[in-house]
Amino acid sequence: MDHPHELRRSLRLRDLILYGIVLIQPTAPMPVFGVLYEKSHGHVTLTILLALVAMLFTAISYGRMARAYPQGGSAFLYVGRELHPSLGYLTGWGLLMDYVINPLICTIWCSSAAMNFFPHVPYIAWVAGFVTLFTLLNCNGIETSARINAAVAAALGLIIVWILTAAIHFILARFHPASIFLAPLLATGGPDRTAIMRGTATAVLAYIGFDGISTLADESHNPHHDIPRAIVMTCLATGILGAIEVYFAELAWPHGARFPDVNTAYVFVAGHVGGPTLFAVVNLALLLATVGSGMASQLGAARLLYAMGRDGALPPGFFAQVDRRHRIPRNNVILIGVICFLGALLLSFSLGADLLNFGALLAFIGVNLSSAVRAWREPAASTARRLAPLFTSTIGFLTCSFLWWNLDSKAKIVGSAWALLGLLLYAVRRVRTSAPRDSAS
Repeated sequence: MDHPHELRRSLRLRDLILYGIVLIQPTAPMPVFGVLYEKSHGHVTLTILLALVAMLFTAISYGRMARAYPQGGSAFLYVGRELHPSLGYLTGWGLLMDYVINPLICTIWCSSAAMNFFPHVPYIAWVAGFVTLFTLLNCNGIETSARINAAVAAALGLIIVWILTAAIHFILARFHPASIFLAPLLATGGPDRTAIMRGTATAVLAYIGFDGISTLADESHNPHHDIPRAIVMTCLATGILGAIEVYFAELAWPHGARFPDVNTAYVFVAGHVGGPTLFAVVNLALLLATVGSGMASQLGAARLLYAMGRDGALPPGFFAQVDRRHRIPRNNVILIGVICFLGALLLSFSLGADLLNFGALLAFIGVNLSSAVRAWREPAASTARRLAPLFTSTIGFLTCSFLWWNLDSKAKIVGSAWALLGLLLYAVRRVRTSAPRDSAS
């Protein structure tokens, strides 16, 4: 019998997988397609598939840690418990940067997409407009519900079918040599391979969110088995669908040709294969989906800042304040809005994506390392049962570390500065908490 104060355990494996796909969005590679195309010298499909390898090993580690902590958790909990609380804090600090960067790159993309409809309106005006929209709606307590997200995901699924059908028809009508169908999967030389590795580091963005399934452990019918499987299967489904989407886009777009706007490159591919109607539909659909993501991520960042202010990690006088009417951390929502406005004017979408991946990959590295340490410590019935999780966790650690190293150098500089700021705040916090004991002694 269920306890009256417990969440209802009603979610089965298929429900968890659907939630993960909705969370990531089935069109995840589309907004970043142009950036990946430029970075990888036109080998986007390879970057998505190579990133899938790293993400699958990481997903296995996430699943193992979710099984160890079935009450729900995230990277900072796993790292803090298995390695050290200070490393857990730094992992959480890196994830905070992700929360802040996410609405920022959504603002950049929305502004670029809006300019496809109204090119004469200045970019700064669109940035100001979207930041104001996100901030005002969030300050008034308007949130996107799970049902709306599911409906958006279903609509995007229909649009994906439309795009792929148009692309296949376009390709078959114009290209005949069979060798062209292998072009997106082949690297021609050393420079291409180096570019592909840089692109793969950015392609991780298309997978961000699969770890969110672990937060549903309390509502899963069988969390011990279903949560790990759902994480891995969601990651695999995202990679396969994403590879299909970008594969046909690569074939359809003239190799080496520049995009009118790199941020919304996939929209121009849609227009290339399906004409003005498909261009407008895809541009509008991705714009609306990104607006929803931008609003949700801004509020998520504000709530994380509130939690850190409430716990004393940030000044509570500002960050822990809640608007009495709407029960929203208004100060934090406005602060994130200001950061998004300034960041959208100073950063490119490409650099913003790499900054987001900086924190995400560090979290993935920490989870893989935590999983390896747990496998080493845990008693096992046989050596093989201990070595298997140790092997997969080590591969995940090495691949994520390699991708992190291949991030844009500017992203690593800015990300490292953010990490140093986190270390400074952590040191100040430790000094403040230990001061009363020292004085008492």
